[in-house]
Amino acid sequence: MRRGVCFILAAVLILCVSPAAFGGTLDDIAKRGEFMVGVRDGAVPFGFYDKNNQRAGFSLDMAEEFRKALAEKLGKPIKIIFKTVNPKTRIPLVANKTLDIVCGSSTHTVAREDTVDFTLTIFLTGTQLLVKKDSGIKSYKGLAGKRVGAAQGSTNERAIRDLNSKGKIKPEAKIVIYQEHTQGMLALQKGIVDAYCTDGILLAGLRAKAPNPKEYKLAGGLITYDPYAYIVRENDSNFRDFINAQIIAMEKDGRYKKLYYKWFGAKGVVPYPMTNEARTLMKLQAWP
Repeated sequence: MRRGVCFILAAVLILCVSPAAFGGTLDDIAKRGEFMVGVRDGAVPFGFYDKNNQRAGFSLDMAEEFRKALAEKLGKPIKIIFKTVNPKTRIPLVANKTLDIVCGSSTHTVAREDTVDFTLTIFLTGTQLLVKKDSGIKSYKGLAGKRVGAAQGSTNERAIRDLNSKGKIKPEAKIVIYQEHTQGMLALQKGIVDAYCTDGILLAGLRAKAPNPKEYKLAGGLITYDPYAYIVRENDSNFRDFINAQIIAMEKDGRYKKLYYKWFGAKGVVPYPMTNEARTLMKLQAWP
């Protein structure tokens, strides 16, 4: 009888510490021993291929910090698997559970909350234009009757469409859609479009990687404000809260700043000083 009771108690204890007890995305990661992460391959410096043709970027480093925390929480080794996503595929691949998270350069919007959830903000930027210096374009008003490239389904595409519909660009700019920022940059280089529109930090990255960076400039100020966050599955608060807790911990212990300066500092891949707004935001969302 005593042996039977001990067996039952042991079984209960095993169930209590079993990965299945976590539920949702955490349970999926525990069962497969793999952390499925969507990343970009042309969003410098968030996710791209470096000169050695190896994946690199700020968001990949953030994902690695999440992996370490997952291994500790789940009590087992966790392997990270990176999968390339673009603006068209990033949300569906999280919604259908192919990916656990997308660590890229995605803007957190109310409309997107209908399909997926988002983590805390990890970066603050906004919509801008990249043009050739001799283009004569000084702001979005200079796009009148011209061709402007944008990534399909992006907030940047919507921003230009809104300007067109509100009559702020007359005659309207013709929007040319691309799947990847690198494609849009190539079109700008070849003169297929007069401007490429995406977030300012991404444009700075595209310019830095261009054969002749000095031939290009950012035209005008921010058209919109875009808070970046990572995409997670809807209605899985356990996993979202876990990732948020890691972001908060990284802000408090200095790891976030270390990664920021690695990629965006004066000697980083794309120098982009942290704005006062971004610095304040990161401090405010680092809850006790």
